[in-house]
Amino acid sequence: MFDCEVEDNIIIFRFNYGRTNSITLKTLQGLKTYIDQLNDDDDLKGLILTGTGRYFSSGFDLETFTTFPSEQAIIDWFKIEEEVLYHLFTCSKPVIAAINGHTTAAGMIVSMASDYRLAINNARVKVGMTEIKIGLSLTPAEADIMLYGLDSDKKYRDVVFGGNLFSPIDAVNREIFDELVDDQDELINQAKAKICNLIDTPGRPFIGLKKLQRQQRAETMRKNIDNFDMNNLVVTFTNPAILQTLNYIKQSLAG
Repeated sequence: MFDCEVEDNIIIFRFNYGRTNSITLKTLQGLKTYIDQLNDDDDLKGLILTGTGRYFSSGFDLETFTTFPSEQAIIDWFKIEEEVLYHLFTCSKPVIAAINGHTTAAGMIVSMASDYRLAINNARVKVGMTEIKIGLSLTPAEADIMLYGLDSDKKYRDVVFGGNLFSPIDAVNREIFDELVDDQDELINQAKAKICNLIDTPGRPFIGLKKLQRQQRAETMRKNIDNFDMNNLVVTFTNPAILQTLNYIKQSLAG
């Protein structure tokens, strides 16, 4: 589901499940555990999110999304998902996305929750948000993260409403990602260097600056999560047409 290691006092969390590094409930729970550890341990400097192989992450696990055993299971799953995304967004220390390959849907969302986005310089890699084309909306945490990360109404409309895939090169040119890295081996090294540049200063002012930067959006996100009617998700994930589409995508990704 995931691999995790600590190098140079930096947590490296690797999505590693199936062919496309999909994100399961266990992955989310593992991520929250390491976010809590990072926040609580003064020796730890930051968190790198990355993937394995050709994928960063294709998003949430479609096997889960097509086999919920009950309506309550849908609600319970997304309650956990929303809290983990909120904790990722409000993590006190630097979070860097080291985007090693294809990333869509929730893979894109966790990237946008990060403080800095490094991506492999490969025109064959595709990134983006295709939810609108397959009948899915976004949850409050997902939407607030995308609104914050994309930084403008125009970019949100282009990426989320457009539903198209594009390359990391395009993402940097459109100021969605921050920087391209030519060598896979250097991706993690540059992510580590970025974390050190942000956190290794006297008194660690980054922590306070990040809190001020994100506080208003975090408060909005908290309110939106608490007021959201989870039954909307029950309607979505019991819709036969949507389930048919998700099953088709699941089969195509399985190769």
